[in-house]
Amino acid sequence: NKPNSWQMKRHNLFKERIAKGAGEVVFIGDSITHFWEKTESWKKHFGDGPRKALNLGISADRTEHVLWRITEGGELDGYEAKVVVILIGTNNAGHHSFEKEPPVDTVHGIRKIIHTVRAKQPKARILLTAIFPRGESGKDPNRRRNEVVNGAIREFCDGRTVVWCDFNDALVDEKGDSKKYFHDRLHPSAKG
Repeated sequence: NKPNSWQMKRHNLFKERIAKGAGEVVFIGDSITHFWEKTESWKKHFGDGPRKALNLGISADRTEHVLWRITEGGELDGYEAKVVVILIGTNNAGHHSFEKEPPVDTVHGIRKIIHTVRAKQPKARILLTAIFPRGESGKDPNRRRNEVVNGAIREFCDGRTVVWCDFNDALVDEKGDSKKYFHDRLHPSAKG
């Protein structure tokens, strides 16, 4: 974490927003979450409106980056969230071989994120979102890997304090292709 990197500049921007009172609805994630704030849907439903939404997404983040930001970086400190939405894990697939980084590593990272959010924001309801469909079809190795993770992390949800949100069936066509909803088969388009 270099102090002048764009990631640290974004992290510092988060801290400024928190100091100004943002944080009732918090989104934690990677580029998918990061890019939401540029959409009309974000501006319409969250933006600077009464929900005081805080987008803590940083492009290219993996579970370990999020863990640093919410522990050492203090991004969950100094305010009381009502809801924390978590969508993380796709960047833990596709960068290293299955042998070097099996899905269980991602599962453990997401479990630790949930436990950390629960400890730092005990009154907040957590919405855990399934990792979105990645790649062209269900045969894509990264999508298969993420589906293994989704199957495991679903078990962390009790339906009350941690709620499972899985939109993946609505984000692919009848053949399992995501092109209609993802401009690059990773990041949702406006339709997605």
